[in-house]
Amino acid sequence: MRKIRWYDYITVNIYWLGLTTVSQSFAIIIPLIVQRFVSTAEQGEAYGTIRLYTLMVALLAQALFGMLSDRSTLRWGRRRPFILLGTLGNILAIIAVGASPTYWFLFAALVFSQIASNAAHGAEQGLIPDLVPEQYRGRFSGVKAMMDLLPVIIVALTVGPLVAKGQMWTGIFVAVGILFVAMALTMLVREEPLREPPGPINWEPFLRLVAMTLVFLGIILGLGAAAKWVGTLVVGIQSVPLLLLIMGLVGAVAIAGAVVVGVWASVRISIGGENARRYPSFSWWVVNRLAFLVGTTNLSGFAVYFLQSRLGFSGETAAKPASQLMMVVGILILLFAFPSGWLADLVGRKRLVAVSGVLAALGALVLVLAPNMTVIYVGGCIVGAATGMFFTTNWALGTDIVPKEEAGKYLGISNLAGAGAGAVGGYIGGPIADYFTRNVPQSPGIGYVLIFAIYGLVFLVSALVLVRVREEWKAEAR
Repeated sequence: MRKIRWYDYITVNIYWLGLTTVSQSFAIIIPLIVQRFVSTAEQGEAYGTIRLYTLMVALLAQALFGMLSDRSTLRWGRRRPFILLGTLGNILAIIAVGASPTYWFLFAALVFSQIASNAAHGAEQGLIPDLVPEQYRGRFSGVKAMMDLLPVIIVALTVGPLVAKGQMWTGIFVAVGILFVAMALTMLVREEPLREPPGPINWEPFLRLVAMTLVFLGIILGLGAAAKWVGTLVVGIQSVPLLLLIMGLVGAVAIAGAVVVGVWASVRISIGGENARRYPSFSWWVVNRLAFLVGTTNLSGFAVYFLQSRLGFSGETAAKPASQLMMVVGILILLFAFPSGWLADLVGRKRLVAVSGVLAALGALVLVLAPNMTVIYVGGCIVGAATGMFFTTNWALGTDIVPKEEAGKYLGISNLAGAGAGAVGGYIGGPIADYFTRNVPQSPGIGYVLIFAIYGLVFLVSALVLVRVREEWKAEAR
């Protein structure tokens, strides 16, 4: 690559800002659009179903288009054509989402949005490895992290207030405009096209990913059905505390079971049973990562419904406090991510990862008990601090325990945690919230309080499974 210029830090990374702005906006907009088509007693399951299938599609699309862009010999370069076409397709899909006349039209538009978005996402991931010399990659990655976090502030100050005022289309066009500008600036990146194709495509890794995704999907569907079945058995119980206890335990066991069984099955498919037995700490590290992300992802995903039911916000008015809550969490993530890395080098990664799980559970408890927005923001601060600590220290722990000669392959499997988190928690948690809306009419919103409590328990599970992770750092530090 030619000499690094100051603007390269922006053009190589700006697309992440556009993608994350759209995803943060969707976290507010999609729950509200779902409410147009289904009743309050069906919204949790309807939203959870969307999250399950779109995230599974995202996992496969990102891998497929990343692989195809690796091999592209187009004159524009390997990555930019996919980013351009993926963005244009995604913009059309986003507009279709806003104009959706039915639930299933919305579902189809979101599936297409994930395919188009991840065509661009998969290609964008290759820009730093392609174009940035190794000695600069740390700095470029730091700018990327900033681009991932800035949208929570942007959305809280723009899209959230607009949607809360009933101006959803304006909010959608703000997000689309930011995505388009980010794509246009990315087109200024100078790529050198591949002169020759790199040989036949090896489809085995992708086929393994397809198998892994289908197995994981089957496990989620099975445990989700089991949770619903238990609900039918206890529907006649009149004691609300007893119902909460039973369905809370069922939800926690189902989600934790999906995490553990799904990860173990998926890891064996992706790296083979022999390697899974050789590196047992790796599987438990992925379990820890997925369990924690189930909590953070779904606290955010169901924030609109939680605020509507917990504090009585009506319809779109929940968009503004929900976006502000996400902003509070994002700022705390940013503040705690960088110093946590330094602290992990002093006291060990595993210890801080465990602390982050316990701290996040405490933050979830505050959210569940909060009587007003002020206390909810306090809970958000605690969850944000824990998440910032987790992001840094969990990844550092992973880099310590994977085999160094195949680090990229093993760490790449952690994408399962990113996509699987929303799928597991949304598909199983949403119907549990609906169960209480239908069967406890005197306290219809209590279901969302319960699933937030379940996500708090899953944070604790993420800390508990660390007893099975062997940390090499301790041995080296003595």
